[in-house]
Amino acid sequence: MLIRAYVVDDERLAVQRLTRLLTDTGRVLVSGSASDPQEALDALGDADVDVVFLDIQMPEMTGFELIERLDRNIPVVFTTAYDRYALEAFAVNSIDYLLKPVEAARLEKALDKLERFHVSGGSGQAAPDVRALAKQLARELAPGRRIERIASRVGERTTVLDVARVTHFFAKDKLTFAVSAGREHVIDFTMAELDSHLDSRRFVRIHRATIVNVGFVQELYPGVDGLLLRLKDEGKTELSVARDRVRELKERLGI
Repeated sequence: MLIRAYVVDDERLAVQRLTRLLTDTGRVLVSGSASDPQEALDALGDADVDVVFLDIQMPEMTGFELIERLDRNIPVVFTTAYDRYALEAFAVNSIDYLLKPVEAARLEKALDKLERFHVSGGSGQAAPDVRALAKQLARELAPGRRIERIASRVGERTTVLDVARVTHFFAKDKLTFAVSAGREHVIDFTMAELDSHLDSRRFVRIHRATIVNVGFVQELYPGVDGLLLRLKDEGKTELSVARDRVRELKERLGI
């Protein structure tokens, strides 16, 4: 039985490419598509489809807003060029997500998941409320929104971290890591993005490549090249504090 799909993306070439990829799988019938979100909203009101492949970032109406305005609950596979959004979407149980440019192998896995969902009736669980999902995602990703949870994806496994329990973030070899309970997790945020969206009362940037959770700072002491701090973690982690960051750190610590 073919999966009936509807494709929405404001870029016509992206619609054509994904339609071709879906058709080439032999598992999907693309019953409709649109590059205009309003056109898609009108069509999806009574369209006989099993899933919507939906771009997040679109002008005039985002993918989240489209879903919020839809008068029915249809499984969604988000398509996005922004890995941060994709990870958050996955973490709160959308059907799946695809990163642009969409790869055939990753698409097959998304279809496998969708088929399992339909066959098992959602793995014994109620189908995700995509409208509630869209509202939650929009809130989480609003400009200036403080990050409360953060996702780390390795292969098919996604770990969702409570930001309050992250001892520190650091950048190394073009990757950004969140450290929680002594374990390092790769995340898809730049240091600048973290600096903008973390709670400034709790987190402070102590180096161009390090942001620390002040709640985990145990002590400050001089080192060979400047000030060092030790964390209240199992490994008694030591971090360097840049000279131009010392004053702000001490202010946050109230010393």
